[in-house]
Amino acid sequence: MLPLVSGQRLRQAMSFRFPFGRFASLKSYCMLSDMTGLRNFEFGYGAHGKPSIIGRPDIHFSISHCRKAIAVAVSDFPVGIDIECERRIDDALIRHTMNEAERAVIEADANPVMEFLRLWTRKEAVLKLRGTGITDDLFSVLSGPEIVTTSGKSDYVWSVARFGLPRSAGWVETEDRTYLA
Repeated sequence: MLPLVSGQRLRQAMSFRFPFGRFASLKSYCMLSDMTGLRNFEFGYGAHGKPSIIGRPDIHFSISHCRKAIAVAVSDFPVGIDIECERRIDDALIRHTMNEAERAVIEADANPVMEFLRLWTRKEAVLKLRGTGITDDLFSVLSGPEIVTTSGKSDYVWSVARFGLPRSAGWVETEDRTYLA
């Protein structure tokens, strides 16, 4: 894997505290390389941290990972992806990130944690698509024109956001299987 990775990405990967973060950083780079056919490329970053491939403004991508999966989306058009694993969610986080209607949906769901994660991945995917980072009003993020597709398994969920343009291609890779998003 390492010969395929740029020095920039290797340094970024080594900055992660835990081994899985290092692995996910390197693996997502390799997935992006496979999906684009590019080798040993470097990233540039927008004002809010959105990455791009230097010298390739025609390739749009988004990367995310959690403890159990890595997600990469690539498109000819802007795209955003987020993936989250099931974890403990406290009420303060829900109040800070969800509007009243979203909180009601979460509370009414048989699995409120996974419903929170479904909504959160949708929001984060839209924010990544826009390239704004978490600077927007989190209560109204999902009221925009973006198209968001959400899927998942019993212990994690992912969302892909795009504008009303042709479908983006993406991978969601887990320990046991690869899915097309």
